[in-house]
Amino acid sequence: MNWRDRIGSNPDILVGKPAIKGTRISVELVLGWLAQGWTHEVLLESYPHLTNDDILACLGFAAQMLHDGQYVAADKGAA
Repeated sequence: MNWRDRIGSNPDILVGKPAIKGTRISVELVLGWLAQGWTHEVLLESYPHLTNDDILACLGFAAQMLHDGQYVAADKGAA
């Protein structure tokens, strides 16, 4: 699956944060809940407009950003 089919950025929606197209659900929100231990099932129950493919697209987006170096290291000594 190509995450670009499901993730977009619009300066008029969530101040341009990457979000699932057609929603106000940001990639950051989905990744944050997953990091807190939410399962796909809990996310899908909590956000009825969300699909499993949307969750996978968020993960794919994050993986691509890390692969492309689209992140800022918090502390050079921490690595």
